[in-house]
Amino acid sequence: MDAFIGEIRLFGFGFNPRNWAPCNGQLMAIAQNQALFALLGTTYGGNGTTTFALPDLRGRRPLGTGSNPPVTPGSQGGAETHTLLLSEMPSHTHTVGASNTVGNQASPANAYPARSDVDEAYSSGPSQADSGLVVATGGNQPHENRPPFLALNFAICISGIFPSRN
Repeated sequence: MDAFIGEIRLFGFGFNPRNWAPCNGQLMAIAQNQALFALLGTTYGGNGTTTFALPDLRGRRPLGTGSNPPVTPGSQGGAETHTLLLSEMPSHTHTVGASNTVGNQASPANAYPARSDVDEAYSSGPSQADSGLVVATGGNQPHENRPPFLALNFAICISGIFPSRN
């Protein structure tokens, strides 16, 4: 299989062909992989003296480089989970309950309005409420942040044709 050194391909099977390595962030020895190091450098990690790292695409989606958003090879972003902040929630309303039955408690604390059994509009009788209240929803817990996906095997060519820049 003719391929450029540093080329990344997707494979539908669970192993890497000869001259291909998994894109799992592993460190490689520069001395044994000089051509690949000449292309990648320490873009994905390593100390640049004896080692360099392969891209780590485990659980990640690749994104093309460019200016919108400004990304270069090796740029990373996103989050596997996210907890929404109040400032991120869209404007919305909640309904408030009320009852047309006679209330079962006199205090309005932790309750919603209910019908009174007093006939006069203005009365010195007790106010009426039913137990219940409007409460916060959610749980301030992070949620998964990934769209539906299909896992494939990302591999990088470590031995092949050295690509020309022109």
